[in-house]
Amino acid sequence: MISLDEAVTARLESHGARFEVLIDPDAALAIKRDEFDGDLEAVIAAEDVFEDASRGDRPAENDLEKVFGTTDPMEIIPEVVKKGEIQITADQRREMQEQKRRSLINRIARNAVNPQMNDSPHPPERIERALEEAGFKIDPMEPVESQVDDALDALRPVLPIKFAEVTVAVQLPAEYAGSGQAQIRSYGDLEREEWQSDGSWVGVITFPAGMQNDFYDKVNNITSGTAETRIVKDEDDL
Repeated sequence: MISLDEAVTARLESHGARFEVLIDPDAALAIKRDEFDGDLEAVIAAEDVFEDASRGDRPAENDLEKVFGTTDPMEIIPEVVKKGEIQITADQRREMQEQKRRSLINRIARNAVNPQMNDSPHPPERIERALEEAGFKIDPMEPVESQVDDALDALRPVLPIKFAEVTVAVQLPAEYAGSGQAQIRSYGDLEREEWQSDGSWVGVITFPAGMQNDFYDKVNNITSGTAETRIVKDEDDL
């Protein structure tokens, strides 16, 4: 379950009665779109249906039966969300908007590069400033994923930017290869790997181009700066 502070109220009025449930806002939107496939218990603040959630008042059981055909809260909660309205306070809206703004900036920074600077990554701070300059507004009621394309369209007039991937070959010395190669794999898609006769490990990995600085920092930290890396430009070089 989630805390009350994280929850929003979904409200349905039907047959002269009111029904309210407390649920995670993103989960509520997913349920409305028939896209929710998670554990309902994990995204609600109470396994209960209320007449007035702020006071803790509960509706009459016969009202539940009349409207939903059951008194089971876990069957009723999704129905209230699907058919009702999601109620959020001004503070909740601001908090949701800020969280999604940060998530959007980080998502773009992980995937985007500057095509005018040899596809170098854009720092998150630069993307944040450009979004402000472009006047782009985050919709707190929409998933971040569905706002990325609109954000890129807004950014392009003020910032040279594109989404790209990069493929990097890395060789880890034998003393770091055992534990290091597992960490390298987590960065993206491993195209190929090979253990050398001296115990070193060579891997070729493809990942979002905006993560290059983080990737090289990770490789240097793992190997104390002794690893070798090179960008693979052609599939024939794999």
